[in-house]
Amino acid sequence: MIPVRTSLVITHIAAWILFISLPVLFVTGQSGYSDFFSTLASPYTWLFFITYIFIFYLNTWFLLPQLYLKKRFFLYAAAIIVLLVAVWMVKPFDRLVNSRHNNTAAVNLRPGSALENFKRPPPFEPFGKPPGPPGGLSGRRSPKVDIVSIFLFIMILAMSLTIEIRKRLRYAEQRTLRAETDKANAELSFLKAQINPHFLFNTLNNIYSLAAVKSDHTAESIMKLSNIMRYVTDEVREEYVPLENEVAFISDYIDLQRLRLGDKMNVGFLVSGKIAGKKIAPLILMTFIKNVFKYGISNHEPSAIDIQLSDTDDRIRFFCQNKLYKARRQTESTGIGIANTRQRLEHLYAAKYELSINAENGKYTVSLILHV
Repeated sequence: MIPVRTSLVITHIAAWILFISLPVLFVTGQSGYSDFFSTLASPYTWLFFITYIFIFYLNTWFLLPQLYLKKRFFLYAAAIIVLLVAVWMVKPFDRLVNSRHNNTAAVNLRPGSALENFKRPPPFEPFGKPPGPPGGLSGRRSPKVDIVSIFLFIMILAMSLTIEIRKRLRYAEQRTLRAETDKANAELSFLKAQINPHFLFNTLNNIYSLAAVKSDHTAESIMKLSNIMRYVTDEVREEYVPLENEVAFISDYIDLQRLRLGDKMNVGFLVSGKIAGKKIAPLILMTFIKNVFKYGISNHEPSAIDIQLSDTDDRIRFFCQNKLYKARRQTESTGIGIANTRQRLEHLYAAKYELSINAENGKYTVSLILHV
C-alpha cells in the first residue's frame, strides 16, 4: 500500500504534468511531435511553468497559513495584488504563444523560402496624406493585457485555497474523531474505576464473612471475583468484546450481588438466544445493572430485580426493571453514569441503538436494543 505522503507527491507531479502539457498542446496545435518537444524545451515554456508553480506553493505553504488563516487579511490581499501585478507584467502565457509564432515566422522567412522575396504593398494613403504615428495622435500604444495569464493566476489561487481548506477540514474531522475516541476511553476508564473500589471492598467483606463461617461458597466467590477483576482490567481494552464474555462477567457480578443481599432480595437474570459469535461494547450495560442494585433495593420492604438479555440474528436486547423508591427518584433520573453511557452509545453505535428509560407505575425500566 502506497503511503499517504508518497501518494500526495505523485498526485502533485501528475497534476503539474497535465497543467504544463495542455498549454503546450494548445500552442503547437497539429504541427506534430517535433514542434511539441521544441516548444516544451523553450525557456518561455519553463517561465510559464515556474511562474504558476511558484504562485501555487507560495500561497499554499506561506500566504494561506501565515496570513489568511491567521486573519491577517490586509497583508494577504496586498501579497495577492503584488503577485497579480507581477503576472500582468511578465505575461507568461502571452510570451509562450509569441515565442511559438516567432519561431514559425523565422522558419518561413529563412533563405530560399517562398516568403523570402515577398514585398508588402505600401499602406493606402487617402488624399496623399502620409499615415500618422501608431496609436493615434499621441503616438502611444495601450498595453496589451494577457487575459489568459490572469485567468490562470485566479484559477491557481482558487485551487490552492480549496486544497488547503479541504485539508484543514480533514484535520478537524480527525481531531474530532480522536477526541471522541479519547472521551469514550476516558468514560470506560471512569466506569472501571467505579466498579473496582466499592464493589471490590464490599465483595471482599462478604467473602470474609463466608470464610469466617467456613461456608462452602467461599472458594466459588473468590473465583467469581477474580474473573470480574481480570475482565475489567485486562479484557476490555478493545472497543468491542465477545458477547459471551460480557454475559459471563454480568453473571458473576449478579451472583456476587446475590451473595451480598442474601435472601431479602429476589434477583432474576435470564439470558436467551444464541450469543456466540456476537460482539458488544464492553461494560455498556454495567451502568444500568449497577443502578439496579444501587437504587432498586430497600432495607425496609421486599423488592425484586428483573434483568433479561436476549439475542436475535441482528439485535441484542437488554431489559432491566426494579421498584422505584421515591427518595431516590431524582438521583436516578439525573445520574452521571446514565449520561456517560448515552455518550458511549452515541459514539460506538450512532444510529444503531434504541434506548428507553421509563419511571412509571412505581417501576424503573430500562430497555436497550443494539443493532449488530
